[in-house]
Amino acid sequence: MPDRPRALITQFVHEPGPSRVREQCDVTYWEDDLPMPRDRLIETVPDVDAILCHTSTRIDTEILDHAPRLKVVSNLGAGYDNIDVAACTARRVAVCNTPGAMVDTTADTAFALMLAVARRVGEGERWVRGGRWTHWSPTLLVGGDVWGATLGLIGLGKIGLAMARRARGFGMTILYHTRTRRPEVESELGVRYADLDTLLRESDFVSLHVPLTPETRHLIGARELALMRPTAYLINTARGAVVDQPALAEALAQGTIAGAGLDVFEREPIDPNDPLLALENCVLIPHVGAASRATRARMAGIGATNLLNVLAGRPPVAIVNPQVLA
Repeated sequence: MPDRPRALITQFVHEPGPSRVREQCDVTYWEDDLPMPRDRLIETVPDVDAILCHTSTRIDTEILDHAPRLKVVSNLGAGYDNIDVAACTARRVAVCNTPGAMVDTTADTAFALMLAVARRVGEGERWVRGGRWTHWSPTLLVGGDVWGATLGLIGLGKIGLAMARRARGFGMTILYHTRTRRPEVESELGVRYADLDTLLRESDFVSLHVPLTPETRHLIGARELALMRPTAYLINTARGAVVDQPALAEALAQGTIAGAGLDVFEREPIDPNDPLLALENCVLIPHVGAASRATRARMAGIGATNLLNVLAGRPPVAIVNPQVLA
């Protein structure tokens, strides 16, 4: 019998991921809520053929230089900015992800952030828990409406489309901006293409659904925030660095925009001294956009399938650098 492939799981992964990998591989499993420490990762990878990881594990040239046997990094998440894809490609290491597994759950989170920041849900809960609610007032926590408002989607991939479908149920006017116009989606969903500046000027809510790339880093900065309406809200469930976070904090503090709902940050966890934490007009949650039980299980299953398929010479469900399999 030939030796079984060796796989490393660098952090706790929901079932059925670990069980599926164990069926066909000898597995080293760092079954902890925190990712495997960097020094342990470097010690472990020399004998590893495959890695199953979350986006909290960084796979860079240092790790790859210690992993001569590595054939595949299977990342649990749509994003893969934790992985040096170019370095993996140069070494013919497949990089896989799970983009389809989390679409609707992430869209639910983005929509929840829209509702929460517009209707000042976080402020209201703090008001009640802090004992400040002493009487009813017609001016208490007055916010904005979501129904009938204009939603601007920056990025119209699967999650952006899911947001558009939800917005139709709220009677919203929907604008979108992408590198490539989508006429078929315009016909199907009644969305309207706009250049970035027009979208920012005309939207009541701007929701980000783009990957983090050199082109999208700080896509939303001081100039872009200044184009938005003072009654508008920014929603980010994509990647923190798509937004210039200090510029956003300044815009919120100065009333340049009305509020923001954020699931992602430039530094994660957020710095406890970050000025965003002192602002009432933003809703902040800890990168849990895909955190439903069903979605975590789906991501784990697809991640395991990606890993095993590459090892067996079969096409994975999703791959970032397909040229390495050619």
